[in-house]
Amino acid sequence: MIHTHIAEILCVKPKTKKTKKTKTMEEDVKNKKTKKTMKIEGEIVVMKKNLLDFKDTMASLLDRIHELLGRRVSLHLISSLQPDLANEKRGRLGKAAHLEKWVTKIKTSVTAEETAFGVTFDWDESMGPPAAFVIKNHHRSQFYLKSLTLRNFPGGEGGAIHFVCNSWIYPSHRYRCDRVFFSNQAYLPSETPELVKELREQELKNLRGEEKGGELKEWDRVYDYAYYNDLGAPDKGPDSARPVLGGSLEFPYPRRGKTGRKPTKSDPKSESRLALLNLNIYVPRDERFSHVKFSDFLAYALKSVTQVLVPEIASLCDKTINEFDSFEDVFHLYDGSIKLANGHTISKLRDIIPWEMFRELVRNDGERFLKFPLPDVLKQSRSAWRTDEEFAREMLAGLNPVVISRLKDFPPKSKIDSAKYGNQNSSIREEHIEPHMNGISVQEALEQNKLFILDHHDALMPYLTRINSTNTKTYATRTLLLLQEDGTLKPLAIELSLPHAQGESHGSVSKIFTPSEKGVDGTIWQLAKAYAAVNDSGYHQLISHWYNRLCYCFCRLQTHAVIEPFIIASNRQLSVVHPIYKLLHPHFRDTMNINALARHVLINSDGVLERTVFPSRYAMEMSSSIYKSWVFTDQALPKDLLKRGVAVEDPSSDNGVKLLIEDYPFAVDGLEIWSAIKTWVTEYCSFYYKNDRTVQTDTEIQSWWTELRTEGHGDIQHESWWPSMQTRDDLIETCTIIIWIASALHAAVNFGQYPYAGFLPNRPTVSRRFMPEPGTKEYTELEESEEVAFLKTITPQLQTLLGISIIEILSMHSTDEIYLGQRDSPNWTADDEPLEAFKRFGKSLEVIENNIIRRNNDKRLKNRTGPVNIPYTLLYPNTTDYTREGGLTGKGIPNSVSI
Repeated sequence: MIHTHIAEILCVKPKTKKTKKTKTMEEDVKNKKTKKTMKIEGEIVVMKKNLLDFKDTMASLLDRIHELLGRRVSLHLISSLQPDLANEKRGRLGKAAHLEKWVTKIKTSVTAEETAFGVTFDWDESMGPPAAFVIKNHHRSQFYLKSLTLRNFPGGEGGAIHFVCNSWIYPSHRYRCDRVFFSNQAYLPSETPELVKELREQELKNLRGEEKGGELKEWDRVYDYAYYNDLGAPDKGPDSARPVLGGSLEFPYPRRGKTGRKPTKSDPKSESRLALLNLNIYVPRDERFSHVKFSDFLAYALKSVTQVLVPEIASLCDKTINEFDSFEDVFHLYDGSIKLANGHTISKLRDIIPWEMFRELVRNDGERFLKFPLPDVLKQSRSAWRTDEEFAREMLAGLNPVVISRLKDFPPKSKIDSAKYGNQNSSIREEHIEPHMNGISVQEALEQNKLFILDHHDALMPYLTRINSTNTKTYATRTLLLLQEDGTLKPLAIELSLPHAQGESHGSVSKIFTPSEKGVDGTIWQLAKAYAAVNDSGYHQLISHWYNRLCYCFCRLQTHAVIEPFIIASNRQLSVVHPIYKLLHPHFRDTMNINALARHVLINSDGVLERTVFPSRYAMEMSSSIYKSWVFTDQALPKDLLKRGVAVEDPSSDNGVKLLIEDYPFAVDGLEIWSAIKTWVTEYCSFYYKNDRTVQTDTEIQSWWTELRTEGHGDIQHESWWPSMQTRDDLIETCTIIIWIASALHAAVNFGQYPYAGFLPNRPTVSRRFMPEPGTKEYTELEESEEVAFLKTITPQLQTLLGISIIEILSMHSTDEIYLGQRDSPNWTADDEPLEAFKRFGKSLEVIENNIIRRNNDKRLKNRTGPVNIPYTLLYPNTTDYTREGGLTGKGIPNSVSI
């Protein structure tokens, strides 16, 4: 009976007949005269379930009753030396131990708090150090298991053995197999102790959920793949339907996490959606926001909604509903209201407000109640954002500094298929730009590497006819710039292009606009810059942010979307004891959850993104077309800079590149961060992988990489650029790229959103009418009032308010953020050399922080602050500030794509 119980705990069927070997082992155990039982004192740290910000009082009460009735939380240690009698491939289980004083240690606070419980194990000394433990929750509700530490264990690290868990434990009846946790010792598959191998393999099988069908529930721990087939709502009608992204040559896309929801009635290929206010979207429970993070998120959302409603209600009495009549109307969004106190008084007030969510509504970072915070771009001056210098500087140090490239051919050439779209080459000529080139010719500027371009033409032109059939009226843009002697960029010309009136195959029709400061020409030039900014804002949200995350739209593809398959593959194929899992896991925190929320309310049909960014219903379809040309290896920062032509190869430099724009804040700071990450990853991987053969024979790494390519990024699996994963250098470069994308790149394109785009005229996301033509009513209006013409062209009031509110939420740091160079537990591994290497990594980030501060204070580096006087801090690691309150700090590199 005892053997049968143990087998059930570990999810195996007991053997009905005993082999000769088993009988002998039993006799040895019975006759072992040296057997010695010892008491092992342990401490287990948990956090009770909370419902939003409120204690789940009923569940807590029932848990106490269960404790009194003997239905407790039990733990079994698993031997690393003695096999289990029912299954010789697994370690023997020790006697059950229970959490002590559960009833008396229940906290009355309703904030998120951890509680430490004692636990005492009776342990046979001959079983050696435990390699793992099983936990069974006989309570009614789930709890968060943070860690188990065994004190004063002979042979343990400093007399202790650590189990870092960080997982939600549901009542035992919710699981097919009980929960197993391993010690913090890392093992390659071939080096795993024999009695741990099967447990390791079984845990991975559980996470793959191969036997789990139907809709996944919150206690399911299943990581699996699905297409982006949950964006549309075809049951509402054709206008709400959206194409399935992924699984086709027409719409390739990275995979997202599976939910198992039923298909829609109208389209069996589309997955049904939850109600808008239902945020219970399936992701594995351990991938969900922490209690503090979710409280922050809800507080920011509630605060933003009130900030939208107040001016919207006021506008109902305005003579021009849904319009700003002047820039003063926009400025009023940030002026007045109740300014919350700073310092000791507000800190005391926050301390006595118990609920996390409401504490977040009363912040002490200087924000105003019921008003949007003043964006950094307005703090120094309310007009500096309009200068040409600031317009160009933000391409190097703004919220989307990853697109600008060096112009190699003049006039700029298109790569669009001319057979389908006709001649799409640029109409910009020398006579347009040479009057603004400080006395040098175009040829001289090309030879001296001084011509640069912000090119959004090719990405937009194939979609422009459809986009302009909606309320949007916009252009495909090219912006040419000159690198000047003081290191700043000078705009030379902006080209606005539309498809030919006779059809797309006839090419494009373009207009060229050049700098002007006064009169009507000055107003037209400001509008031309606005159209270019609209293109760049859309590209930022869809590609730079979302694509790498796949932040908002284009930007989400390059951070949010492309990282999610790595998370799924890592949990399916890499054991928690695998050293590469331990390396990458902090950089996956919260990403699946924020991506699920994005699909639910941001990038879905008729969602926030479609209502606030110019591609509208074609936004995600456009990001799919960009994904076709995505190259994983090009995401390495040095390669990205070389590909864009803003750097040249330089073997003498640390990163092998030399910047052609020396004062390029994103690139300068980024290369230092990249180098620090790569050094850390190299030292870490070299500890576990002594040669290439070790990588080739690592079965989990090979399965991980194969599945990542063929499943997670299956639509581009046959591209030749994928690393073969046959060398240690392949592994190091791959892990460095993953960490760079998830941490620094995402920080660079996400947390600058509110400082720059919180004032939407600086970064408009929609244009509603074309450039006014002479003789029209719009042109007369332009002549009479520059501000009215500008505001009627860009984003209207409601969309502006909605856009700003979302940008504010997305730019917030959570109060429980874990930053690059930090871990959630000091005992994340038992290996001393990786721990020392990680300390060196943290020290290098501190040096980089000081370097950034020094550069920001150097008045010769004009792009570091610019006319708006915003220091470039988006790649400031923020490892030394341990008093962070979160919020709109505009600095700090979180470990992961967590917002």
